[in-house]
Amino acid sequence: MRNNPISASVDFNKDGVQHGHLRLPYSRNDSAWGSILIPIAVIRNGAGPVALLTGANHGDEYEGPLALVSLASELAAEEIRGTVIIVPFFNQPAFAAGARVSPIDQGNMNRAFPGQPDGTPTQKIADYFQRVLLPMADIVLDFHSGGRTLDFLPFAASHILEDKAQAARCRAARDAFNAPFSIEMREIDALGMYDEAAEALGKTFVTTELGGGGTSRPDTVAIARKGARNLLIHAGILRAAPEAAPSRHLTQPDDECFHFASTGGLIEFTVTLGEAVASGDVLARIWPTGRTGLPPQTLYAQRAGLLVARHHPGLVQPGDCLAVLAVEIAAPVATDQ
Repeated sequence: MRNNPISASVDFNKDGVQHGHLRLPYSRNDSAWGSILIPIAVIRNGAGPVALLTGANHGDEYEGPLALVSLASELAAEEIRGTVIIVPFFNQPAFAAGARVSPIDQGNMNRAFPGQPDGTPTQKIADYFQRVLLPMADIVLDFHSGGRTLDFLPFAASHILEDKAQAARCRAARDAFNAPFSIEMREIDALGMYDEAAEALGKTFVTTELGGGGTSRPDTVAIARKGARNLLIHAGILRAAPEAAPSRHLTQPDDECFHFASTGGLIEFTVTLGEAVASGDVLARIWPTGRTGLPPQTLYAQRAGLLVARHHPGLVQPGDCLAVLAVEIAAPVATDQ
């Protein structure tokens, strides 16, 4: 396989704090020998665990980038043991455009793995992470939020995995992040995800969904900042006391947690985020917008649960995910991992 064209201006084996770029050559109309520069920080203090922290996998999600630029500015090498690799703007072209996907190639970074070294810019970035950065890491944190089209309860998430020991490591790291909600999440479209790429390599992987609406809030940014530090403490990298608060535990037992629109229109939600519903309860109504005098389509809960995500903003199209439920469970009993 061809070598990846991305080069790093940082030395991953050098102690201290380094701020640099991943440089991807990109020839285009306005710059024949141009580049895409992806900021990266490496904080290292000798041998030890390696954490890879990423934000803006989708470019319109802001809690992760805000948490990571501040962490990169504040974290000192003498505070840690091992290495912290911080990439706050993973899909830099999408982040610069304030868009979910790259404006260059319409690439969705979280569906581009394992990538291609001779593919589109998005595929080249994915390939670099797949073959260079992920193999270095012991623990991986990828921040997500709802972007411009979803709004979430603030949660940290792990996945149901066949390897039970790995699943337990991921749950423990997720719980150490200590978001207000901790969920074992089901994915409706996992093909090509960064999550699966990391998990397939045996990594301890944690992700989040922290708010949404294409913006950030002080409370969700605070959750992200606290969570990143807590995860480094859990991994044995950062020498500090974790900051803990109560967290409610959720799971998604089946695909009936996901509700989709079969028609477009103006949506009226009848429940709020975090509210409990029973099977058959009304979640929302979709009002037609072509004329008045027509009844709305009613969206009913397919199962009991808490509303953990909802569509944003007010207009929907056929096929849009409108509402996501999860089921509250007892907190797991802590065990030594």
